[in-house]
Amino acid sequence: MKYLFLLQTADDGPPAPGSPQAAQMFTDYQVALQEMARAGVLLDCAPLQGASLATTVRVRDGQTMLTDGPAAELKEQVGGYTLVDCADLDQALHFAAMLPAATAGSVEVRAVIDTGGTALAATAAAESTAGVAS
Repeated sequence: MKYLFLLQTADDGPPAPGSPQAAQMFTDYQVALQEMARAGVLLDCAPLQGASLATTVRVRDGQTMLTDGPAAELKEQVGGYTLVDCADLDQALHFAAMLPAATAGSVEVRAVIDTGGTALAATAAAESTAGVAS
C-alpha cells in the first residue's frame, strides 16, 4: 500500500543553508532515505518551497480566486513529502519515525487511495480525444 508522509516543519522553515544544522539535517535525511531505498519502499521524496511562496487556488461560483501564501495560517507547514510503498501501516510508521521531521516537527502519514488507475485512464482518454478533434 502506498503512503504519503507530509513532513511538517516549524513556520520559520529549515536551518539556513550552509549552517552546521542544515548539514546535519541533510545527513540525517540521507541516512533515513537510504534505509528506505534498501528496504525497497521509497518511491519519491522532495522538499517544498516555503509556504510564504505558495499560491492558493479556490473556485467559487465559477470564479477562480488566487491568494498568495498558504491556505491556512498554522504553526507548522508542509515542508516536504515522502511517498513510500509499504506492506502495512506499521511498516510505514516505522519509516516515518526515521525522518528528521519527526523530531524537529511532525510527520503526518496518510494512506494513498488506490483508484485503480482511473484518474490516469481518464487523462489519457481526454488527451486521445483532444488529439482526434484537432
